[in-house]
Amino acid sequence: MLFHRTSPAAPDAPPLHPRHPLPARVARAALFAALLVVCAVAAAPSPQTAVVVMTVNSAIGPASADFVVRTLARAAERRAPLVILQLDTPGGLDTSMRQIIKAILASPVPVAAFVAPGGARAASAGTYIVYASHFAAMAPGTNLGAASPVQFGIGGAGGGNPAGPISPISPTGPASAASGAQTGPVQGPLPGGTEATEARKVMHDSSAYIRGLAQLRGRNADWAEHAVRDAVSLSATEALDQHVIDLIAQDPGDLARQLDGRTAMTTAGPTRIATAHAPLVFVEPDWRSHFLSIITDPNVALILLSLGVYGLFFEFANPGFVLPGVVGAICLLIGLFAMQLLPVNYAGLGLVLLGLACLVAEAFLPTFGVLGFGGIVAFAIGSLMLIDTNTPGYGIPLPLIAGLALGGAAFVGTVSSVALRARRRPVVTGAEAIVGSIGEVIDDGLQPDKRTAVAGSGPLATGWARVLGERWQVACDAPLAAGSRVRVTGRSGLKLTVTPLHEVPSEGEQS
Repeated sequence: MLFHRTSPAAPDAPPLHPRHPLPARVARAALFAALLVVCAVAAAPSPQTAVVVMTVNSAIGPASADFVVRTLARAAERRAPLVILQLDTPGGLDTSMRQIIKAILASPVPVAAFVAPGGARAASAGTYIVYASHFAAMAPGTNLGAASPVQFGIGGAGGGNPAGPISPISPTGPASAASGAQTGPVQGPLPGGTEATEARKVMHDSSAYIRGLAQLRGRNADWAEHAVRDAVSLSATEALDQHVIDLIAQDPGDLARQLDGRTAMTTAGPTRIATAHAPLVFVEPDWRSHFLSIITDPNVALILLSLGVYGLFFEFANPGFVLPGVVGAICLLIGLFAMQLLPVNYAGLGLVLLGLACLVAEAFLPTFGVLGFGGIVAFAIGSLMLIDTNTPGYGIPLPLIAGLALGGAAFVGTVSSVALRARRRPVVTGAEAIVGSIGEVIDDGLQPDKRTAVAGSGPLATGWARVLGERWQVACDAPLAAGSRVRVTGRSGLKLTVTPLHEVPSEGEQS
């Protein structure tokens, strides 16, 4: 019988499967890293608690309107406590301004319009936006006002300055008008005449619009209407004294701290502002806003239209080249899209397209400049009429129009010169194409034929020659041996007149 004897292990003997200390160290390091991540996330500003700051420092247009509307939508999704709209603008388009105001009025997040930094302004459309915001603030050294609507049309306001400042009837007199003080609703004479009818309609509409915004926000409605009718402006201190704005702040951070604890009435109901220690998140325009800003420049839109038409022309003139057609189609579509966003006079746009069409037609139907120069005139007049507003930053300068017109004139001149040269060339098709060709005398050569003799000259030498691979009966002034090379100088029915190749034919014979 076999017995297996075991002895007890010594107390200090190592275990059969000893632990390795490395996994424990790895676990501790991973736990420490996780704690660092949690602390970093906790310290980072949350989009749901940060104040959103966006800046508009250019004319109010489709690009800035799109930027503001999309930023307000994202701020509402993140439940931001406040949106600060920092303004520095000379004004802008009425449609874009109203789009921004509608977004502010519909925003569940309070919006504070802030005219900053020092030296900035909120003129014209900017004044309306300030009045529409839940809170209005300005930095020291800024101004707002001059909100009179601009008369539409070619070259600005029409005769008599129908949209110009209107003198108010006020007991305070001219000094009051200069400072912006007003004690009651502004009343004043409006321009008369047929041309001023539209100006009066625009003036009354604008006055009622800004008065309604002022009453909605509880601000000085009389001065608001005064700014529209008389184009007056106020500094930051004066605006605060006359209850046009709510406060003066140094920067967005100072504004957020001053607004802490206030209540704003939004579409979500009364909203209390809690921004004393809220971080600021500055939102910059993305590629879409930059792209819209570029193409909605009237100068760029007009150039895109021109390049688009010329690109399609070169593609039709050289089928299969592809590149001009693709580039032209892209430029034309982008240009038309930009025109759809701008206040375009469609008569002007029609003249521009008609002018470009005439320039292209000149290449296919050469009229030696008639269509081309008519197209240049239509293009120039249409460009002057194209943009139906005098808003700063939205005019087409005369040098650009002149440059594009001169480019069209150069194009017409080139096409006309090519057409004239082509007209002077000898005919290369049909029965006359054989004149000027070179042939070779065959058979027995050219022998004198008495039947061709006329008074004052000897008989012509007749025979056969091969011209352009065909056998022709020819006549020459002198006999020629077989194999002689001849040039065709004329044709009469099925008979050719030739001359020896070593003789230079006269200009009349060549033609």
